[in-house]
Order: sequence, then C-alpha cells, then structure tokens
Amino acid sequence: MKRRLQDVIRERVLLGDGAMGTQLMLAGLAQGNCGEAWNLSHPERVLAIQRRYVEAGADCLLTNTFGGSRIMLNRHSHADDVTPINEAGVRIAREAFGDRDGYVIGDIGPFGGLMEPYGEFTEDQVREAFGEQARALVHAGADAIIIETQTSLEELGLGVMAAREAGAACVIGSMAYDVTLDGSTFRTMMGIDPERAAAFMQEHKADIVALNCGTRMDMERARQAVLRYRQATNLPVMAQPNAGQPKLVDMKVVYDETPDQMVAGVVPLLEAGVNIIGGCCGSTPDHIRAFRRSMDTYFAAQQAHQHP
Repeated sequence: MKRRLQDVIRERVLLGDGAMGTQLMLAGLAQGNCGEAWNLSHPERVLAIQRRYVEAGADCLLTNTFGGSRIMLNRHSHADDVTPINEAGVRIAREAFGDRDGYVIGDIGPFGGLMEPYGEFTEDQVREAFGEQARALVHAGADAIIIETQTSLEELGLGVMAAREAGAACVIGSMAYDVTLDGSTFRTMMGIDPERAAAFMQEHKADIVALNCGTRMDMERARQAVLRYRQATNLPVMAQPNAGQPKLVDMKVVYDETPDQMVAGVVPLLEAGVNIIGGCCGSTPDHIRAFRRSMDTYFAAQQAHQHP
C-alpha cells in the first residue's frame, strides 16, 4: 500500500511542480483556449511538460485539470468531456513519473463564477460540478485532491466536501491571498485571512492547508502565510507562490522572477515549517530544479550537523 501523502510529509518535505498554464502556452495553446482539453487532444504535449517537472526533481505533480469542472468546461463546449478529461489528467501525470515514486494530486480550480445571491450559480450546481470532477479524479487513481486558488470559504467548503465524498485519500485546501494596498497584510479577495481559512479547513476535515497564486504573494509573503497557518492549525502546510509579479510585455503576460531570485526564498520557507513547496504562475521546470538543489543542500547540511 502506498503511504498517504499527509503521512509522508510529516517526515520529510516534498517538492511540488510549477505552473501548467504558462507552460501550455509555450507549447502552443492559444490564449483563452481550453488547456484541459489537451489531455485528450494533445496528451503528448501535457506529458512532456510534466516529465520536465519530474526530471527537475518534483515529488508531486498536479493534474492538468484546473478548469476541469463541468461549469468551466461548458464555456469551451467541453461539458460532455468532464470524466474523460479528468481521468486522462491523472493518467498522464502518473505516466510522467515513469518508474519513479511520486504523488499525483488531482487539481480542482475555482468554478469561475459567483454563487447566489451574488452570481448566477446555485450552491447545488457548484456542489454537483465539484463532485463529478472529484469522482473522476479519484476513480482514475489520484493520490490526493487539491481545491486551489480559492477566495471564499463557501466555495472551498463545497470543494473539500466533494473530495471527501468522492473518497480522496488526502484533501488539500489552497487559498489565493492578495497583499493589501498598504502592504501590511494579506487576505483573499473575499476578505478571508490565513487564520480563518486554516480553522475552517481543520473543521471541514481537510488534510493539508495551502496557499497558491494571489497578488504580490512572493516567497517572503508565502513564508509569512506558512507561519500564520502553523499558529492556527497543526495540519501540514503546502505553499505554491508565483514567480514574481505578472507584467505585460509585447501583449504577453510574463512573470519576472528568475529561478535564482525565487530560490533565495526556499530555505526561509523550509525554516518556517512548510511541508510541500512548489510554484504557481510563471514558475518553470528551471525554478523547480533550483528548488530541488536548494532543498537537497539544506537537508544534507542538517543531516551532517546531526551526525557529524
């Protein structure tokens, strides 16, 4: 039996992967097109991206299913492909590891709208969409499910519940925080701070609390978020910060933090007590390779110190 992700990370820190969306665009996905549909139409391109992350040293891969719920896929006329797209996402990630041990994390992103009374979607529609996606991911053999880039506790709760009900072995809740204009703190777009999110996730039986993406959430802010999570809960913590800030260059969105710049924040994150570290928007296999080297050096030094 494979050990559960939440048990392994209490003994050693694991390395996640980096961005998928920006990598798909580099591989030829047109802006605004459905990257998740590539699991069926261009599986070899998705596989090539994920193999590069494995070669860079990633222990965990997120499936290419961020926008894989029926509500999201419906916008690209792929609503009937929910199950095949999500199952293929798990298969491709598993194949990317080859004969290496690794954890495939089924990725459920936001449904991309607002629920009543603010928006047009009912709670039941969102619950059903998340449930259908979670069942497909679990059925295909995902080791864990992450509900990521969340800003409201209502939507996060529906996602966590869907993953639980689908029988996921490990459930990760991941919030997207924005640094406030005065720079003093950060909270989600819906005003949720890390302490409240952590308490909510613990209450709703998530196994890992996480953060990813967000505005101005660099490695240092991620470190602060990890510390705040750790004060609020004893659950393990995962962090996937962006590679700096998005900038528009020649009508293309680019992230400006090089692997050398971003890797400076790895050891501080480890010292803050992070259990899984990866990258979000703009991070590349080169960033993940730099993370791997930094982590390996840090843990080797620690071991040498303990056993001189």
